[in-house]
Amino acid sequence: MASISLRAVEKTYGRGAGANKVIHGVNAEITDGEFIVIVGPSGCGKSTLLRMVAGLEEITGGEIAIGPRVVNTLEPAERDIAMVFQNYALYPHMSVYDNMAYGLKIAGKPKAEIEQRVQKAAKILELGALLDRKPRQLSGGQRQRVAMGRAIVRQPQVFLFDEPLSNLDAKLRAQTRLEIQKLHAELGVTSLFVTHDQVEAMTLAQRMIVMNGGRMEQIGTPEEVYARPATTFVASFIGSPPMNLLRGSALHEAFQVNGTHLPLPAAAPRIGDLILGLRPEHAQIQPASTDGTGWPLQVHLVEMLGAERLVHGTIGHSTGASSTFTVRIDSTDPAPKAGDTVHLHAAAHHVHWFDASTQQRVEASVS
Repeated sequence: MASISLRAVEKTYGRGAGANKVIHGVNAEITDGEFIVIVGPSGCGKSTLLRMVAGLEEITGGEIAIGPRVVNTLEPAERDIAMVFQNYALYPHMSVYDNMAYGLKIAGKPKAEIEQRVQKAAKILELGALLDRKPRQLSGGQRQRVAMGRAIVRQPQVFLFDEPLSNLDAKLRAQTRLEIQKLHAELGVTSLFVTHDQVEAMTLAQRMIVMNGGRMEQIGTPEEVYARPATTFVASFIGSPPMNLLRGSALHEAFQVNGTHLPLPAAAPRIGDLILGLRPEHAQIQPASTDGTGWPLQVHLVEMLGAERLVHGTIGHSTGASSTFTVRIDSTDPAPKAGDTVHLHAAAHHVHWFDASTQQRVEASVS
């Protein structure tokens, strides 16, 4: 096992005026045995970053170190890593056993050692009864477990997962997430896991790297990223439904949004243009505002989602500009109807603030 250091890592395709920079100076220190998830939308550079760690993409600038070695110029086979891909990449004419053992055979490992490693991996992944089958005889989840088994037998310093669950249905994704968690708990191998699915990121990561446009927006534990998003992008990407973001102007304990006066539970961090953030579960609905402190929400739609409801509406003058807003309530709570106007309340420690220009987090006066 080994740590991974990303030091001002850059990637540019092409040269001169036509150059396209896709990774912009990523810095991260990943400790030995840590499980890191790289998450972001399609095209944000997360898979490119992973492939640079693997040696499948050349590095334009910066350094990547695995353990004490800088690996910029090393071939993938020299980096002591194992990669699990989205499409399984199994040999269709080989049995499960032979697929798992193939890399060890090529490396010239003794037959007894190959047998021991394959059987151990098969036991961990519950593949013992499938070792004689061909890939076509397996389900998608079983094939992905074989791909993970092939990586395990290598006994690498680092596991790299490139969206390995994307081809599975929702039930299998949830099941395989649990298997990956158990696998990491048992083996403790440093792992980088790429996904566009924020649920996978939140459930698997010890820490997560949120990418956007080739830049690292934030790194932290899932709890840190959810509770204290560093930018409006992180706030809107992590969480389902995403954080409500209202652009307006702050004046001490009031916030103006499209001509609507919103009383604040505590003073804004500064006067002027700001973005106010509030997660849907942190807005409390009251049928009427008797003390003048509520935020008026005109309800447009109520979604029933089993254990909860989502109340969608707008804040602002109906005759002019307005801002969309979503509230999550328990399914046992009284639900408003489309066309109703309800009033929202929020605790001061749940309100987030962001700079209107940079979209970076601004610390509130009350935490």
